[in-house]
Amino acid sequence: MIPFPHNIDEDTFEHWRIDPALWGPVAQGLAATLGFPVHEPKAFRTGTNLVVDLNGTMILKLFPPFYRAQYEVERLALRQLEGRLTLPIPRIQAEGARDGWSWLVISKLEGVAGSEVWPDLTDPEQLRILQQIGRAIAEVQVVDPGPLAAHCPSWPDFLARQAESCLARHHRQGLAPCFLAEIPALLASAPSVLPPVERPVILTGEWVPENLLLSHGPEGWELTALIDFGDVLVGPGDYDLLGPSCFICCGVPERLSALLAGFGSAAPVLDHALRQRLLLLMMLHRASDLRNIAIEGWEAKVSGLDELSLLLWPSI
Repeated sequence: MIPFPHNIDEDTFEHWRIDPALWGPVAQGLAATLGFPVHEPKAFRTGTNLVVDLNGTMILKLFPPFYRAQYEVERLALRQLEGRLTLPIPRIQAEGARDGWSWLVISKLEGVAGSEVWPDLTDPEQLRILQQIGRAIAEVQVVDPGPLAAHCPSWPDFLARQAESCLARHHRQGLAPCFLAEIPALLASAPSVLPPVERPVILTGEWVPENLLLSHGPEGWELTALIDFGDVLVGPGDYDLLGPSCFICCGVPERLSALLAGFGSAAPVLDHALRQRLLLLMMLHRASDLRNIAIEGWEAKVSGLDELSLLLWPSI
């Protein structure tokens, strides 16, 4: 087997994973060792790790040593959710580790990334898909976390770690001073805004268009598969409302209503308390970066974080 790169850091890995001349021999050598055919392998440009379509039916995900935790959590999440959801998720074909590197070979699912087609969908298609997303989130949250509960960081520890870096992170990302000034008080409100979690659930943290596969059926486009479980956490269900509400609903009441309708009886009540929880969780999210909120020019539309919460989660 061709050796994996040694002494690699995040910067050198990023350079390595986008150059087929560097990753190609490693990926093909690993696939050959595992007994999987390779035909015109192609790496996906998005994502954190090296993700390669080996042959049109199988995907290789290769995790460098510093992303070992993502390998462990994705492996556990796929095992725990297998056969328990209406929508397909990748199935593990092989897994392993060597020299600090880890890998998964998973089935490739049919569909187009939602990010590629969402802007061209009709309003009825968008509303139908948002309802399907809400239903899928609810299904995931019914599944017992199982071994994920012990493997993932405890929710209080996760919040504490995120709170420590919250202000510095948003300052580094260029958040306007008027919003930065409100963060300390928002963080101080956490004990009252975020009550103890009574029933921790599986959270993907990544209900965003690029991780949702869509297919065109008799009634138009619809949600047909879910991918990417490398950032799974265990905590309160509200956390997984952030992705679809910030990147898909975009403050449109009808879209938000469709998303929540998908939850059925499990849907949270959209009131001031929920808005405050979502606002705080948004600031503390692992991937929090307010520059990516999918409402063009939102900074000019609000004068503070409370107004931002009303813009993102309007009355429905």
